[in-house]
Amino acid sequence: MRLSRPARIMVRVAAGLGFAVIYLPLLLVLLNSLNPDRSSGWPPSGLTFDWWAAAWRSDGARSALRTSVEAGLAATAIALVLGTLIALAVQRHAFFGRGAISFAVVLPIALPGIVTGISLNSAFHTMLEPLGVGLGLFTVVVGHATFCIVVVFNNVVARLRRMPGSYEEAAMDLGAHTFRAFADVTFPLMRSALLAGGLLAFALSFDEIVVTTFTAGPGVQTLPIWIFNNMTRPKQAPVVNVVAALLVLLSVIPIYVAQRLSSDTASGGRV
Repeated sequence: MRLSRPARIMVRVAAGLGFAVIYLPLLLVLLNSLNPDRSSGWPPSGLTFDWWAAAWRSDGARSALRTSVEAGLAATAIALVLGTLIALAVQRHAFFGRGAISFAVVLPIALPGIVTGISLNSAFHTMLEPLGVGLGLFTVVVGHATFCIVVVFNNVVARLRRMPGSYEEAAMDLGAHTFRAFADVTFPLMRSALLAGGLLAFALSFDEIVVTTFTAGPGVQTLPIWIFNNMTRPKQAPVVNVVAALLVLLSVIPIYVAQRLSSDTASGGRV
């Protein structure tokens, strides 16, 4: 469809406004992290990296960063295993209730985070506290894994749909058992989808705050929770801006890599 010149101009203006609404606030956070003043004023009176050094010396910020990385890696590992197994079962086998299982796996990412957080909090208090297990890093990982599994599942299922089952059948005809066929044929073909799903899952876990609020114990503080707790403290405002800018940069990298990998997967990948 060919658009007239006025229509093309309107589309470009609308796209520019949309990108401005999304990215200008992020740019302001980055600029305020370099502002020598404690208050977030505009325009900045200068540029300095002193607040970045102060953020690096902050024990609370470093501890929160470590907790976020640990929770993200653990949730991603769980999601990769369970998401891949469920995707293989749903896509490669026909059984009663397959559609219901697919719906149940995808549902958590569609639910509001506060609903998931409240339900998990209630379940943990009901089932784990009698066993002597309280809220902590373990419950945070479980909570994050509920929606990280969806990302891995969707990526792997999409790849398996484009990958003929005849590849595994040919390997088995040549004498390979099930696990050998998976290792030599299936896994190499779905490797990029797994990596993309894992990166997206880690990014989702790294900046999650709603579910974390309901599943973290008193001594567990992830980076988003640390930002939320300190953003109203005037003396901490510059350091919070630095941590927020760092969080944006750390989130962009895995999402960009995952997008490139997904593009490669969509084009068919390489054997």
